[in-house]
Amino acid sequence: MPLDLILESADEAIYALRTTAPGPAGSLPLSPDQLRAMPSGDLFGWTQNAGMGWTPTRLLGKQFLVLSTQGGVRAPDGSPVALGYHTGHWEVGLLVEEAARTFSGLGAIPFAACVSDPCDGRTNGTAGMLDSLPYRNDAAVVFRRLIRSLPTRRGVLGVATCDKGLPAMLMALAGTPDLPTVLVPGGVTLLAEEAEDTAKVQTLATRFARGEISLEHAADMGCRACGSPGGGCQFLGTAATSQVVAEALGLALPHAALAPSGAEIWRDMARRSARALVALEQAGATTRDILSADALHNAMVLHAAFGGSTNLVLHVPAIAHAAGLPRPTVEDWARINRAVPRLVDALPNGPRHFATVQVFLAGGVPEVMLHLRDLGLLRLAARTVSGRTLGENLAWWESSERRQRLREKLRLLDGIDPDDVIMSAARARERGLTSTVTFLRGNLAPEGALVKSTAIDPRRVGPDGVFLHEGPARVFCSEDAAIAAIKTGAVRPGDIMVLIGLGPGCGMPETYQITSALKHMQGGEQISLITDGRFSGVSTGACVGHVSPEAWAGGPIAHVRDGDLVRLRLDTRALEGTVDVVSVGAAEFAARPPHPDLRLDARVPDDTRLWAALQAASGGSWGGCVYDAGRIEALLRLGREAELDSGSRAGQS
Repeated sequence: MPLDLILESADEAIYALRTTAPGPAGSLPLSPDQLRAMPSGDLFGWTQNAGMGWTPTRLLGKQFLVLSTQGGVRAPDGSPVALGYHTGHWEVGLLVEEAARTFSGLGAIPFAACVSDPCDGRTNGTAGMLDSLPYRNDAAVVFRRLIRSLPTRRGVLGVATCDKGLPAMLMALAGTPDLPTVLVPGGVTLLAEEAEDTAKVQTLATRFARGEISLEHAADMGCRACGSPGGGCQFLGTAATSQVVAEALGLALPHAALAPSGAEIWRDMARRSARALVALEQAGATTRDILSADALHNAMVLHAAFGGSTNLVLHVPAIAHAAGLPRPTVEDWARINRAVPRLVDALPNGPRHFATVQVFLAGGVPEVMLHLRDLGLLRLAARTVSGRTLGENLAWWESSERRQRLREKLRLLDGIDPDDVIMSAARARERGLTSTVTFLRGNLAPEGALVKSTAIDPRRVGPDGVFLHEGPARVFCSEDAAIAAIKTGAVRPGDIMVLIGLGPGCGMPETYQITSALKHMQGGEQISLITDGRFSGVSTGACVGHVSPEAWAGGPIAHVRDGDLVRLRLDTRALEGTVDVVSVGAAEFAARPPHPDLRLDARVPDDTRLWAALQAASGGSWGGCVYDAGRIEALLRLGREAELDSGSRAGQS
């Protein structure tokens, strides 16, 4: 680029300058007593509100804050001026605008701020994934700081979708107990016609490297997977599951989760959510009234009934911690998953793999809740942001016009019976739907591990509901080495991949490029994966993650070597299992040093190392990877006292 285009401009308009302007017309609606009592910040806030163009006579309205994860810059016609990181936050600004106009129409004053979010799909297989889970905590902190930095706000509306932005928003709202808050889910993208979905399309590189597809197919499918420009992915991954959980917690309006981004029904949901927040404020109801032990129970029940992402085992405890509630334990998750049948047939679980927008039309969260209500699995007295209890919401939904018309719309548009998407317990049993999460122990996971058992290839599960795989270990100390082995065919059917060093100590990156490759490549269903890392919510197959203790904490998974015989046994009915090395004696196995190739990834940033230390002190991954300020302070105090005591003894000697 010519230097004169950088240092100089040919546009004469840049020199049309002024140093003064008349300022806003009118005057602030102040009374003498009000002015005497006003903090200077409140007064200066009014001055700035007028400066931004708000009519001074309307400054007495109640103030409501709309927080979002908006990303990118859209022109008025929707075309991109600057791209966002992902479709999930590309259109949420439209929801912010709908809500803000609703607040204004009710005589209130809307404020808006955003903390944008990364895309786990975009960062998979890259160093960017090392920041993914740590981002969640940082964003929740910034959201809460933004809430507190507007002292005059009377309530908060959170607009978010996708894997980390939505959990971060839920943590922020949960950590705001004394204000009314409402969550507006950002919705989902449509299926693209005659194209692969956004889960399968992420395996194009692996399938091409193995000679299973052509370059032309990869280029065509890679371009066409997103059916619409906005919304979370088409599958029931972490993004969609988080929307479901938000509604189940009572923080979102009934039938808010999984709405198609950009549609009028999606915009209408934002308007109604704003009205709900104003009504909560008028009634004196706050987040503390909504988030309760019963709300957490309902959220975990819905997670199981949908067959949701295993990442919610990280996020739900974090939301509970932010709300000051006891964090659910592994035993709590196991108990609920044993009691709750899976009722939803959706990507990636199957068997027919309906898209999230089709789940929405079939009735979404409230339709699933009707079945759960009849099974006696929900706590119906839990309060919700509609101003009604969960039981009252379901009574409305059951006879609503909305329910009838949308379920009929699914039949007309796609020829799909909504009862094939969201099933009764009896129909789910007939279709062979298994429960959601199996928790494991064993000499490789003495503190536990988990697998999304509902997404294991049913052909690999015996008539007794047991999956059994005994095979040689193929050990990898980096994701790059593992995916290279898959692409070159070095990993073969019957192998058990053991991927170590990806736990919380390095940011706990998800390993979707591995799990998706195993799902979509030929023979991949005969390969199992064991890792101390985590998975994308769309992962499927015999993929065991969250192995604890992790390799960086001295966990036994660090002792595995190539060729060790590993036995993986999963009971998908009892939801329990074991993962063990069976070819080496216990003493010999324990005496091994860590794998010689286990090295901390040099790309792990200091920010993530700090996150890893703080979350480890706060309960680790099973505790939600949170920051427990009290626990951290206590440990620092103990360390300081030990340091002082050591110095004192040294001085005496």
